[in-house]
Amino acid sequence: MEGQFALIEYKDVASSPTSKSGFEAAEIGRFATWASKRTNATLVDYPGLWRWSVEKQEEFWASIWDYFDLKASVSYDRILGSTQMPGAQWLPGARLNYVDQVLRHGSRPGTAVVSVAEDGTRCETSWRELTDAIHGFAATLQSLGVKPGDRVVGYLTNSIEPIIAFLGTAAIGAVWSGIGPDYGIDAAAARLTQLEPSVLVAVTGYQFNGTVYDRRAEVAALAAKLGHNLPVIIAERAGLVFDPTTTDGPLIAWQEAIEPRKSTDASSTLQVPADHPLWILFSSGTTGVPKGIVHGHGGILLEHMASLGLQYGAEPESVFFWYTTTNWMMWNLVVSALLTGATTVTYEGSPGFPTLDRLWQIAGDEKATMFGTSPGHLQYTANAQLAPGQNHDLSRLQHIGVTGSPVAPHLYDWVAEHVGPDLPLVSTSGGTDVCSSFVGWSPGMPIYPGEIATASLGVAVDAYDAEGNPTIDAVGELVVTKPMPSMPVSFWDDPDGARYRAAYFDVYPGIWRHGDWMTHTSRGTYIIHGRSDSTLNRGGVRIGSSDLYAVVEAMPEVVEALVLGVELPNATYWMPMFLVLTDDVVLDDPLVERIRRKLRDEASPRHIPDEFFVVPALPHTRTGKRLEVPLKRILQGADPAAVVSLGAVDKPELIDFYTEMARTRS
Repeated sequence: MEGQFALIEYKDVASSPTSKSGFEAAEIGRFATWASKRTNATLVDYPGLWRWSVEKQEEFWASIWDYFDLKASVSYDRILGSTQMPGAQWLPGARLNYVDQVLRHGSRPGTAVVSVAEDGTRCETSWRELTDAIHGFAATLQSLGVKPGDRVVGYLTNSIEPIIAFLGTAAIGAVWSGIGPDYGIDAAAARLTQLEPSVLVAVTGYQFNGTVYDRRAEVAALAAKLGHNLPVIIAERAGLVFDPTTTDGPLIAWQEAIEPRKSTDASSTLQVPADHPLWILFSSGTTGVPKGIVHGHGGILLEHMASLGLQYGAEPESVFFWYTTTNWMMWNLVVSALLTGATTVTYEGSPGFPTLDRLWQIAGDEKATMFGTSPGHLQYTANAQLAPGQNHDLSRLQHIGVTGSPVAPHLYDWVAEHVGPDLPLVSTSGGTDVCSSFVGWSPGMPIYPGEIATASLGVAVDAYDAEGNPTIDAVGELVVTKPMPSMPVSFWDDPDGARYRAAYFDVYPGIWRHGDWMTHTSRGTYIIHGRSDSTLNRGGVRIGSSDLYAVVEAMPEVVEALVLGVELPNATYWMPMFLVLTDDVVLDDPLVERIRRKLRDEASPRHIPDEFFVVPALPHTRTGKRLEVPLKRILQGADPAAVVSLGAVDKPELIDFYTEMARTRS
């Protein structure tokens, strides 16, 4: 690898649940004991379990299948038919359906889903009610002529409707794809028209941050773009009644769509091959046409049972609450918590309305055992000087999960002090591409601030240099050297697989290259530095943007930061930082000097930006990621229309600032 990479030394352990009993007492430890007896392997701790899971892949995944008693109407010939990447075959010969694992809990008492809305509305759906609604929705789709392989798409909030719609769709072998109603028409159409759907499921509006957004016109326009006479299933919100004359196809009210029906074969699921498409997720689409990423029934079932059932410890007594939207792969993981029999909590609304501690309030009220959020939300609540552990009953909470971006080291101390002293803050990193994590945590493993504790079960993850050699204590490309069950079965509309191969396998043949810079440390932890295409470069030394954010965003004056490394035509390198400051704070010389000094002391002189600019807010993708690469290209003089799709940006009007800056500096 050319040049060096500047590494920051973080302080030592903040949370260290390293006792052997921590592993043995957890579900993952019980699995290890069971697997040891079954295979004669010696699996007494997590490192040993992980090594076995990647060295004996078929044995491990067969054990997952049997331990969780997963069902198939026709058994698989073998767990892994081909290990070639791309093209690995999981569960060849099997006939199954992902939804069966949810429906097996249908006769249980208790609550399957709790749906909370910003306006305070709360709805409980029992397992029996969920089962009936799934069958009712499946029957409605069949009555509309939906066949296996057809696509059903959603324009829905994070509530009960998309859960039922997805499960009802998958039950009959149709394929689900959903986005949130915050997408404008062009951005929504750029994704969903690719799929040529048979049915649209939509909501008439939603509330966010105290404002009701009427989406009836957008639903009508989207239906028109998706096809003539397209059936629309409509869920009305906030008193917004849909006008049936605005679409030319059949219009069905949500309650009618989920009513149980007699004389239908939708009470049983369609048994499909393991690689039959389950859902289609989309890439961010910030720099081009969004890619449709297709995952299969069998692979997702295996992967999510291992991830949720073992790494997260989800079980029938668990309450799983992860703040997300339907635009993000975490929604899919939240739904999959139902596979384990856990209660899933959904929230549609702003994380900071009507009070700044809204998510913590929900976690306490619903007695969540698992609460997931983003590093940005933790930073936001830390800056607001909230004390969730004092103000809410979080006694059932077993750990806090964070993903989406690297976690600043100081947030581990904040959680310990203000949420719970013995509560693990679990950082994970994965991607929409695999709808899972590559690296994460297990009970019994130490947690080091700024680092991720361990590789996930079954994931042969490593850091490679430019020559394809593994590196330790040096930054490399995040790679996966063996197949994962949840790797895409294909990209949508990519018949020869060319786009799929180019996305992951063009650098190291036969090895998955994810596109993140990562350090694999000598103590077995992992540090994610950000996307490899947005890495900063100072005099041949590579710098991870996340390292700067970790330092600067720990300052009480700073809400959020964005740093860019811009190669200019005159062979110079310009590294500006854009800052969102807290109310009433001014970027004066003393503050600039404090930022510079903090970066110099806690990172290195190379981490100090050339210039600082104050902005009112930063633009993000709709999954909350900073637009580092598109904004860098705009500052290099690129046409914004050529490098960023405004429909994929949460606040597209903010792009104008960078466009004007590029013009005036040229």
